[in-house]
Amino acid sequence: MRRSRTISLAEAVQDYLKEMKLDGKLKETGIINSWEDIVGKAIASRTTKIYIRDGIMHVKLSSSVVRNELLMLRRSLVDKINEKAGAEIVKDIVLR
Repeated sequence: MRRSRTISLAEAVQDYLKEMKLDGKLKETGIINSWEDIVGKAIASRTTKIYIRDGIMHVKLSSSVVRNELLMLRRSLVDKINEKAGAEIVKDIVLR
């Protein structure tokens, strides 16, 4: 069946990702990959594990000093992450 209008390849890929419900996971992966850009090299070097589950970002740190610093900046960090993603992907951050 022919469509009445043609779409670009980028639009077709976006439609496919939305249809398969993969666009959120793709954004989550993008956030995790850009963690160093968001927090800086010093904090990223002390991060051992990052994952996002049910809108909550879990970050495991090797330094208690960095953990306490990020606890104070948690709300602004969530805003910065969601701004980078272009959508509300992360609702809260758990630091360990």
